Amino acid sequence: MNYPETLDYLFGQLPMYQRIGNEAYKANLDNTYRLSELLHHPEKRFKSVHIAGTNGKGSTSHMLASILQEAGYKVGLYTSPHLKDFRERIKINGEMISESEVIDFVEKYKNDFEKIQLSFFEWTVGLAFHYFANQKVDIAIVETGLGGRLDSTNIVTPEVAVITNISMDHTQFLGDTLAKIAAEKAGIIKSTIPVVIGETQPEIKHVFIEKAKQLNAPIQFADEFSTQEYESDLKGIYQQKNKKTVVATIQILQKLGWKIAANHIKKGLLNVVENTGLMGRWQVLNNQPLTVCDTGHNEAGIKLILAQLSKQQFEKLHVVLGVVNDKDITNILALLPNNAIYYFCQAKIPRALDVHTLAEKATAIGLSGTTFPSVEAAYKAAQKNATTNDMIFIGGSTFVVAEVV
Repeated sequence: MNYPETLDYLFGQLPMYQRIGNEAYKANLDNTYRLSELLHHPEKRFKSVHIAGTNGKGSTSHMLASILQEAGYKVGLYTSPHLKDFRERIKINGEMISESEVIDFVEKYKNDFEKIQLSFFEWTVGLAFHYFANQKVDIAIVETGLGGRLDSTNIVTPEVAVITNISMDHTQFLGDTLAKIAAEKAGIIKSTIPVVIGETQPEIKHVFIEKAKQLNAPIQFADEFSTQEYESDLKGIYQQKNKKTVVATIQILQKLGWKIAANHIKKGLLNVVENTGLMGRWQVLNNQPLTVCDTGHNEAGIKLILAQLSKQQFEKLHVVLGVVNDKDITNILALLPNNAIYYFCQAKIPRALDVHTLAEKATAIGLSGTTFPSVEAAYKAAQKNATTNDMIFIGGSTFVVAEVV
């Protein structure tokens, strides 16, 4: 197989939650353990930091990777989903895994993996862990895909476990209360392994404390401690919380013997995009008119984006909006400003909500706009209509952002 054929195989023949939703979800780690055995347990051959949470996982992962790179380490980075290229999910020191590595892995293990019917995500976790082990990374930053306890990445025994925050998302899998979701995310806490909680949420704080106590795992709430303020090239105001989480995690790594100096933290946070290639986090695409995209897509994420929007100066706000079809978007739509002009669209994935359904739901709560047959058409219309003093925002779904960056 060539590279496009390999991707067609991975995307088309194997379940993939990001594209098709619930059908791809598996409520156990049986396949992951079998996968690990077939690959001779690659997760045991590299150090790691394991990161879960509802929002901020990606930014936190990339910040940590950038700092460790500045400290001179060979750093693996596993994140999801990708925006433009599948290989964004698996990087070492900011460089994506090669096409040939992906092809060779799929060809080598295709028959064995088909026997155990791996999901897309299980395939990619196996590929990432196999690659990191073979490339002898010093440490890998490993982001969960969905949840924690039953996530395919949850076979690592990390140096530190990190849980950024908890909000209502993926309730069909993780539970319909914050406490239930927190319990699933707390599933990445391991015996005696330090855990950092990024955000203290009084109603669920006890969930993490009790889990850590059961496992004799030292626990720290990052926002309860005063730390030095650092500038970053990630400009969203919501990154302040993520930076505290990152600094707390780095401090634990330092205590464990990792040689990370203050200047590594400073340079790492200032060069996240350059060092890791992160995209889609309050990413400025143009300045006249100010055009920004952001992958925040659940209620908590949209609130953070709106707080950032409230700080901007513009005459009129143009919003290119598309969402997925497997979550209740009523609360999200209710948060959006009704004085903006909306350009409703749907991404090129089966999981996208039909654009006319989106428009109907939005119109019902007082949002006005026009439907477009594609993200590209919606974006072009916004660019045509906006004056230099206006602002264009693109979001609602990771997959909408993926089509414009």
